[in-house]
Amino acid sequence: MREIVFDTETTGFSFPDGDRMVEIGCLEMINRVETGRTFHAYFHPERTMPAEAQRVHGLSDAFLADKPLFVQQVDELLDFLEDSPLVAHNASFDFGFLNGELQRCGRTTVGMHRMVDTVAMARMRHPGAKHSLDALCSRYGIDRSHRTLHGALLDAQLLAQVYVELTGGRQIGLGLVSEAVVEAAPTAPAAPAVVRPARVFAISEADRARHAQFIKTVVNPLWGSEAVAQ
Repeated sequence: MREIVFDTETTGFSFPDGDRMVEIGCLEMINRVETGRTFHAYFHPERTMPAEAQRVHGLSDAFLADKPLFVQQVDELLDFLEDSPLVAHNASFDFGFLNGELQRCGRTTVGMHRMVDTVAMARMRHPGAKHSLDALCSRYGIDRSHRTLHGALLDAQLLAQVYVELTGGRQIGLGLVSEAVVEAAPTAPAAPAVVRPARVFAISEADRARHAQFIKTVVNPLWGSEAVAQ
């Protein structure tokens, strides 16, 4: 099963109010294992970067000045996403910006049936606990020491590890047998069966007489009086 884990960085919290996506990071997973394939891009937002947003991700107007517009990268992004499920943390936020940008450049939006929200998963698995990406990394022992600022691809890589834990953790070897060609181990030829002749146990007339006498002493036999008479 192919899935895409992704994250976005933006100028703010609301696309309808004029905020824009400035970064997206995506990585491919097959059967919950990272393949090493990624898509990462920065976009010029066609507006200035608010100071509070810059403090979160460190992306300044100067840094983004020479970056392409979203519409210039959209084909490459869609080719990478294909029709795979999309995993994100607080996914409605990322889907909102992704679909806002797609709609703005006249492309078909991503169906919400493809959304996999790890915040919702974490709330079900750990009710009452903190569900931020940092908190989940701490819970599962995932190293985030190199995360000084938010970054779309870095956060997607951390989220991929969290997602594996939320879906049961890595169980190495499961599913591999069905995907590999398994050769049967050679077996030694079976030894020929030994057939022995049936043994004949002859009954003497004296034995028959003693058995018949014993049967007569049995009260209410299970085999019935007719059988006794015979």
